[in-house]
Amino acid sequence: MLSRRFLLSLVVALSLSTLASANSATVNMTFLHPGTNAYGGYYTYPYYFSINGGKATPMMCDAFNNHISMGENWNARVSGLLSGKGMFGNDSRDYKAAGIIFMGVMNGTISATIGNFAVWNLFTKGITTNAAVLVLDKNALLLAQHAPSSEFKGLVLYTPVGGSPGHGPQEFIGYRGAGLTTPEPGSLMLLSTGLIGIAGMMRRKLLRG
Repeated sequence: MLSRRFLLSLVVALSLSTLASANSATVNMTFLHPGTNAYGGYYTYPYYFSINGGKATPMMCDAFNNHISMGENWNARVSGLLSGKGMFGNDSRDYKAAGIIFMGVMNGTISATIGNFAVWNLFTKGITTNAAVLVLDKNALLLAQHAPSSEFKGLVLYTPVGGSPGHGPQEFIGYRGAGLTTPEPGSLMLLSTGLIGIAGMMRRKLLRG
């Protein structure tokens, strides 16, 4: 008969194993098609994928210089947005800013096209001179400086295995489980003031020409 101590150790080991797999896993991504948003000849959020053969799921690309084609598939590592395992290293401030912009796009505070270009510009500086994009990046980075990591719970990166900036498939931002759910209400409430401020500054900048 197994001892209680052994059973407890087994349960703990299985729990830790499950937690580790939940925090970082490998999936197969198939690029189905882009959405209808585009600017300057580039499609922007959403990009639709099938994950492990599942239903179409929208994600946001963060790798401007990497290219993909419809029907292409690859293996990607799924890890937390701030895990330090992304294609662009462990600069948590840039990834936090990208997460803030992504959540703003998802809740309708930020234009999908402006938002996606702003995320691209965080990791590939100088790709645009669009005033709204530059203002959004500036303010998202200011917010990111003070935003606690707990506010980004559930946001994940889909990083191509073996991928690097400028080579191979693109990296994408989404939600854990690749679902269509929006951020938790509490998180959005804490970030909403900053996001509304960003939207207002964008409008004023555009009006000034």
